[in-house]
Amino acid sequence: MNRLPSFVRQHIAGLRLLLIFTVITGIVYPVVVWGIAQVALNHQANGSLVSYQGRTVGSSLLCQEFVNAKGQPLPQYFQPRPSYAIVGWELEQVKGKWVVEGTGPNNYGCNPLYSSASNLGNNNPAQIQFVKQRQELIAAFDHVPVSKIPSDAVTASGSGLDPDISPANAAIQVDRVAAARHITPAQVEALVKKYTTGRTLGFLGEPVVNVLLLNIALDEKYPA
Repeated sequence: MNRLPSFVRQHIAGLRLLLIFTVITGIVYPVVVWGIAQVALNHQANGSLVSYQGRTVGSSLLCQEFVNAKGQPLPQYFQPRPSYAIVGWELEQVKGKWVVEGTGPNNYGCNPLYSSASNLGNNNPAQIQFVKQRQELIAAFDHVPVSKIPSDAVTASGSGLDPDISPANAAIQVDRVAAARHITPAQVEALVKKYTTGRTLGFLGEPVVNVLLLNIALDEKYPA
């Protein structure tokens, strides 16, 4: 070995270090982390999957649309935030109005393969139009004045996959869900409270309501 030129010995030493650290950081470390996660945080490590009636129906970390075959929201379910996680979505102007192209059957948002934000600012004409349209639809659907509609009900999240809504957003939907399921608003409010999560560590973020878990609880306790 000592007879080899110094630059060759240096390359051999470098190769050995490369192999050693490849094994440590590329195999040993990932396997150890995976093993710890499977033992200590099995549910979270496997995607926080949610089961209902013996089958996996989604993840508590991802939003879902609760609509009929025509994309119309179902009144018996709480509705998530608007979502731009749509296959091939883009904005186009049609007859002076902005429309979202790319929507179609079973393509109304919350697609986990197409996480996306609109990137529209608050003063963007398209964003202003969409907010007003959503306010009108929600006001008619939930029978509430526009002034009571919170911002998260008419704006999409940065990922388009936010699984949560604000307590204020849930509150404006309570009466509609209760009427559709023929139960009292108080019964619905009790479940909303149960599935409301407070601020992280008591001071980070805002309280939120998980839509998927809440809707599953409604189906279990008060089938529509």
